[in-house]
Amino acid sequence: MSDIFLLKAIAKTLILPPTGLLLAIFFGLLLVQRFPRTGRAISIIATVYLLALSTPFASYQLMHFLETSPPLDIKEARHAQAIVILGGGIRNNALEYGGDTVGRLTLDRVRYGARVAKQTGLPVLVAGGSVLSGEPEAKLMRETMENEFGVKVRWSEDKSRNTNENARFSAAILAKENIQHVVLVTHSFDMPRAKAEFTAAGLQVIAAPTGILNGDLQWPSDYLPGMGGLQASYYVCYELLAMFVMRASLSQ
Repeated sequence: MSDIFLLKAIAKTLILPPTGLLLAIFFGLLLVQRFPRTGRAISIIATVYLLALSTPFASYQLMHFLETSPPLDIKEARHAQAIVILGGGIRNNALEYGGDTVGRLTLDRVRYGARVAKQTGLPVLVAGGSVLSGEPEAKLMRETMENEFGVKVRWSEDKSRNTNENARFSAAILAKENIQHVVLVTHSFDMPRAKAEFTAAGLQVIAAPTGILNGDLQWPSDYLPGMGGLQASYYVCYELLAMFVMRASLSQ
């Protein structure tokens, strides 16, 4: 992996929760002896934010902020020319599979993409390279799609390392067959940025989000901190950071 992608991976880890907020808490504690009020304020505020982001209630509200695409209309999807499924990470050295396999987010997308493919009969492109290590996502996605869901994959885009490259490289593959109108499969929280990138690459996009929120919070535990809430908040914060970087690069 190039140095720039290594630096991005480190920066992402340091900025996003929980690490970013834990570092803020630690920094506040270091300041307490010399600047008691400031140090305590920083630590308390960071702690409150960390606890809030760990609740399903907070992550639910943040997800609503990002989710803008309704469920796919299959009738509309049949007017497209292809389906593009984006990778969402892999599991390195999964012992029960004897090697690398698709991660949870990728599996969600492949499963839903297979469903859409069966309903529409459209050809499928899977997109995702190797970012940190391991097999290219597209290779693992193809194996899962064909061997576990019985859907043939026509194209594999296995060089990309981010969503921008997903879009550009996929558009280049599809352009060889004069395909410009696609159904794009990814998670609902990822869809606004992914759709913008694919549109900028010259493709007409029909959004096919998966993982759409489906109702109101009902349980008291939804208002208590937990790993599920923190993970969902992490995804949203990642998307907000990525959208900021994308817009900053477009403005230059």
